[in-house]
Amino acid sequence: MNQIRSLSVKLNDGHFMPLLGIGTSAPDQVPKSEVEKAIKIAIDVGYRHIDSAYLYQNEEEIGQAIRKKIDSGTVTRQDIFCTSKLWSTFLRPELVQTALEKSLKKLQLSYVNLYIIHFPVPLKPGEDLYPKDMHGKFLFDTVDLLTTWEALEKCKDAGLTKSIGVSNFNRKQLEMILNKPGLKYKPVCNQVECHPYHNQSKLLEFCKSKNIALIAYGALGSDSNKEWVTKNNPVLLEDPVLKAIAEKHRRTPAQVALRYQLQRDVVVLAKSFDEKRIKENFQVFGFRLTPEDMKTLDGLNRNMRYFEAAG
Repeated sequence: MNQIRSLSVKLNDGHFMPLLGIGTSAPDQVPKSEVEKAIKIAIDVGYRHIDSAYLYQNEEEIGQAIRKKIDSGTVTRQDIFCTSKLWSTFLRPELVQTALEKSLKKLQLSYVNLYIIHFPVPLKPGEDLYPKDMHGKFLFDTVDLLTTWEALEKCKDAGLTKSIGVSNFNRKQLEMILNKPGLKYKPVCNQVECHPYHNQSKLLEFCKSKNIALIAYGALGSDSNKEWVTKNNPVLLEDPVLKAIAEKHRRTPAQVALRYQLQRDVVVLAKSFDEKRIKENFQVFGFRLTPEDMKTLDGLNRNMRYFEAAG
């Protein structure tokens, strides 16, 4: 447990979150069985932070992997930090607990460590993840996110989640929650796209000033084969500057991109379904980037998103 604590950040509600997590969103061409296999490998390698979401439609496989590793004695439930996310079709306050309970059932867990609002845009409730009209336009819903937040606070009080937070929120949206009259619990985190091409320095500064952990997704760039990813963006891990720093440290560009976040006090998610890369991505605690390296990597920022929809 002490080792886990030393590789963790203390959240503003007193709970600890491992600094490095494994992401689980997978393109359709990745079989669900591969997700379960990847999570088992990740737990064996040493990952204890697993980032899942209702939207990813693979919580059953993640739950099976966690359950098997607990049953085999590899880990205990207390060792695992599991996140799930409240999808946009469940933002009405009366739907929040139901949504969380659905995810818990799929994950085979009695609680998650962190439950976060996935996206600050309410969509029409129903079975469709992306409800659209006959012209293909999204069907939005009208919900006061402050009432959604109150429902999350109730889930925390009920013991269904240890911590609550948000994802894809900008400063203004965060301030709206922080300034809510009668706020019971502050968000412990804001999970956003963050990498050397979009380093979120201003948002990071704001989050630090409010003791809110910034969690980076898309930290290794992203695969433009995915339908929701902007096309024709440069490939982050092929950046010559990143590659040169990696060569200097005898590390991979992915390891440098992850280490960059850790040294900025950003919790970082590394996503891969490849055993070799899962192992490599975990090897980020054994080296340090120099202040010059960090400055050079800061200089790569171009406010470029791979996930335009998250803007």
